[in-house]
Amino acid sequence: MLYFITSNRHKYEEIQKLTSVTIEQKTLDYPEIQTDTLEAVAEYGIEYCYSRLKVPCFVEDSGLFIEVLSGFPGVYSNYVFRTLGCKKVAALLGDNRGAYFKSVIAYRDGPGTSFFTGEIHGTITETVRGEKGFGFDPIFIPEGEDRTFAQMSTEEKNLYSHRGKAFKTFINYLEQVR
Repeated sequence: MLYFITSNRHKYEEIQKLTSVTIEQKTLDYPEIQTDTLEAVAEYGIEYCYSRLKVPCFVEDSGLFIEVLSGFPGVYSNYVFRTLGCKKVAALLGDNRGAYFKSVIAYRDGPGTSFFTGEIHGTITETVRGEKGFGFDPIFIPEGEDRTFAQMSTEEKNLYSHRGKAFKTFINYLEQVR
């Protein structure tokens, strides 16, 4: 059995649509350290979870990095989303609306940890658009598109998304080693 340690049902549903590998969602509260990189957050999280479960498992951490804000909110994206929301973040920006999403998966099934990353560059909209997705999806348009993630189906979003890219790399790895 392989566990995806997350309380976010949306993330679990996204990965389920990408693979035939049996993955089970498991909620396990773990401390999310305050640091400057997604890799450090994911590494601490997977070490904590693996030390308790002792079975193959992975965590995923992601963030929205806005260029004009020097990469903020980045690792603090969840907090900023809960505190300000999409409308207020979009209102902070002037003409420079470039941003990217980054996802880091940390996987452990023994002594070492493996990392899988994905990024997608795009722009922040001036207004909230779309009803699907979660988090900052209603204000992010990936390069090569004119719709926000929240205007796309999960399958369409997975073609572009940072999480989709990281999960695809991770799934390829799993299919080779399992």
